[in-house]
Amino acid sequence: MTQVTGGEQYFTAQPTAQHEMHEFDFQLLGQELHFVTDAGVFSKRTIDFGSRTMLEAVGSQQLPAGKILDLGTGYGPVGIAMAKAWQREVDLVDVNQRALSLAEQNAQRNGVSELVHIFQSDIYQQIDQKYAAILVNPPIRAGKTVVTAMLTEAKNHLIKQGKLIAVLQKKQGAPSAQKKMAAAFGNVRVIGKSKGYYVLESINAD
Repeated sequence: MTQVTGGEQYFTAQPTAQHEMHEFDFQLLGQELHFVTDAGVFSKRTIDFGSRTMLEAVGSQQLPAGKILDLGTGYGPVGIAMAKAWQREVDLVDVNQRALSLAEQNAQRNGVSELVHIFQSDIYQQIDQKYAAILVNPPIRAGKTVVTAMLTEAKNHLIKQGKLIAVLQKKQGAPSAQKKMAAAFGNVRVIGKSKGYYVLESINAD
């Protein structure tokens, strides 16, 4: 799903779409969460199915100890849900400044401000540490270069045995992503699948 207003994509750094605030409640990882969203961000009216599928798959997985990176966080549902449900430290990053402002508000609304660190980064440009896990629902319409970088460069930002977890639709590049992750990490497996969405996992064995 893409949130487009006046031709403007949600992966723009400074959206200029006219504000259209929206609020809703949603349950993720067993937590009742409250979100505020706006025009110019991804999936503003509800939590997109891909992110929900990814969280359901990860909920049954054992992640290594350490901080988690929610790459391309949008208004923060994935990272906030993990922080709330698992009491884990999570970095929430995005290129979209409007989305990050919303993520800050949503972290406060859901009582996880002390567990999350929210900052701007164009893919991994501002990332200077290694994580136990990186979760990403890539913005397919940002193009293959962006999606490929999100997947293949993740290895440089994971601790040993750290996991990259990505969700993509089969018709929008899941098979290609699976090959790229396998080439970058030397391993990949499908840990979840629903309605054409594939949740892929690679482990940094180095």
